Amino acid sequence: MFYETSKNDHGLPFNPFKAIVAPRPIGWISTLDKDGKPNLAPYSFFNGIGDTPPIVMFSSNGFKDSAANVAETGEFVCNMASYDLKDQMNISSAPLPHGVSEFERAGLEMAPSKLVKAPRVAAAYTALECKHLQTVRMKDLDGKDTESWVVFGQVVAVHINDQMLVDGKLDITKIRPLARLGYKDYSVVDEVFQMDRPNV
Repeated sequence: MFYETSKNDHGLPFNPFKAIVAPRPIGWISTLDKDGKPNLAPYSFFNGIGDTPPIVMFSSNGFKDSAANVAETGEFVCNMASYDLKDQMNISSAPLPHGVSEFERAGLEMAPSKLVKAPRVAAAYTALECKHLQTVRMKDLDGKDTESWVVFGQVVAVHINDQMLVDGKLDITKIRPLARLGYKDYSVVDEVFQMDRPNV
């Protein structure tokens, strides 16, 4: 099949775009607002975009609490959403009123960060403390503003549960991170394989 996205004439019951760009890691973003109230929300448009220095991004469809809080405070934390926290992650995705704590709603304990004020998810196996670099509102091909706001942050500190380290390496199969697919689908990383990069 073929369709043009501007016409959205794929003829399918659901838009396949998110199912094609998959799997996507989930950035479980914790922030504080200017009054110190915590917020926690999962974002599947999330990834690392560089390692020297380490930089991550998440994209919000609409200028939601996470993006607004980062703009106000200049800080956020990316928590690892793992299989054993899938239900809590899902609960935290609910569109709660501003100021209502997703941590409390999901029954999650907060842990203090070291270099930023935003709290971490205590049960998360890894967490990345981030300082805000910039937020970009994306434009379309016609130069019109979209509702996609991309938040960039530099990772200033890393937390790792020591039990997830095996022979000095992070064992992703022990963490079993969640990945977002299309529709209502998720997957979990519990199997890996290795390949050597070829020499020219």
